[in-house]
Amino acid sequence: MTLFQKIIKNLPLAIAGKEQEFTSGSIRKAVFLLSVPMVLEMMMESIFFLVDAYFVSSLGPNAIATVGLTESVLTLVYAIAIGLSMGATAIVARRIGEKNIQGASQTAVQVIFLGVAVSIVVSIVGILFPKEILSLMGGEPDLVQEGYGYTQILLGGNVTVMLLFLINAIFRGAGDASTAMKVLIFSNILNIILDPIFIFGLGPIPAFGVKGAAIATTIGRGSAVIFQIAILFLGWTKIKLVLKDFVLRLGIMWNLIKVSLGGIGQFIIGTTSWVFLMRIMAEFGSELLAGYTIAIRVLMFTLMPSWGMSNAAATLVGQNLGAGKPERAESSVWKTGKYNAWFMVGVSIFYLLFAETIIKIFSNHPEVISKGALSLRIIAAGYVFYAYGMVVIQAFNGAGDTKTPTIINFFCFWLFQLPFAYVAALTFNLGATGVLLAITFAEILIAILGIIWFKKGKWKTVQV
Repeated sequence: MTLFQKIIKNLPLAIAGKEQEFTSGSIRKAVFLLSVPMVLEMMMESIFFLVDAYFVSSLGPNAIATVGLTESVLTLVYAIAIGLSMGATAIVARRIGEKNIQGASQTAVQVIFLGVAVSIVVSIVGILFPKEILSLMGGEPDLVQEGYGYTQILLGGNVTVMLLFLINAIFRGAGDASTAMKVLIFSNILNIILDPIFIFGLGPIPAFGVKGAAIATTIGRGSAVIFQIAILFLGWTKIKLVLKDFVLRLGIMWNLIKVSLGGIGQFIIGTTSWVFLMRIMAEFGSELLAGYTIAIRVLMFTLMPSWGMSNAAATLVGQNLGAGKPERAESSVWKTGKYNAWFMVGVSIFYLLFAETIIKIFSNHPEVISKGALSLRIIAAGYVFYAYGMVVIQAFNGAGDTKTPTIINFFCFWLFQLPFAYVAALTFNLGATGVLLAITFAEILIAILGIIWFKKGKWKTVQV
């Protein structure tokens, strides 16, 4: 049977999600069955950004820049959500590998508790101080006045982002990536329908402008969370919850927090670096910021599938370590990294050739197109390194070793990327190019250090 025939044969299995145990059999098949729904899931997540950017772009550079500045702040929420999701995936996958379904279910409940508690704090800040947040990020007064409603709604409703990430992490840890994918498809369909209605108005619904994008996105994500919770209670996946499970279990909660702290730390390091990079970009005007924002959203569309393959590696590592098969776990990582690299090389070539054409889909402003294309080309030039870097970093997280990626991120982002970006952009007057080079070089460094550390094999002995 040829490779193409195998893909056609296994594609329906991957989408349906029938197989959820990956500690035996073909590693290549396991990578494929997990990666396909996880790639589609991550693409669905990135479509949120692209759809918003497409509709908001017609409102002008200020509206696009508002979205970019707000998303930069929201990445701090993503950092916490993704960090907690790493702990959730690692522990649930380990319990599944140990055949301890009850332990996995109990962990799921504590994940939900923790996510709700954190989101309440963020909501209070977002509802009370949206104008101050945009001003702090470097937004000009007219931008702040026009866009603060978008910031207020997205941050105020961040519980939808938090739980969407966390419950899908539970599904992934159980090996049920297909359910996570279907949830996001449902959510995106709602967002695509609601975005133009709330942005431009329809019938009795007024035109909310950029604020409407936040309303549509929050409704779409909130509906998906309700769908997720229904799935957990109805037992449509390996993990089934009942009301009596909803009690605080301090031992499990503390274990989850310990494993998640490293994940939260590494993403807070990465996202605070991201926020400072946006702040530097804001020094060069709304047109540049708009072009950069569009480019990042386009890049996220292809980084998310790569992230999906990396999540597959995390699940395979967790389940196989739980089953006492560390060598199989390691082989899964190298195979996933290779497939990810093939994908990213193809994408980087496409971006290098068609950067202007892609940006023109979102804007007809010459300066926005020019700066957006520059951003696409420089960042995409390092894509093959991102491929291995993301897989290896997620492998550490899947093993429950969230400390190692935190150290790597601290060195590469805070000690290298930020100083490089500031000096190159402002001291040596390279402007946006200096910031973009800092992004690419930092990701290359992460890949190199990650691979060196991974080969030492200490992650195989971590207990969660």
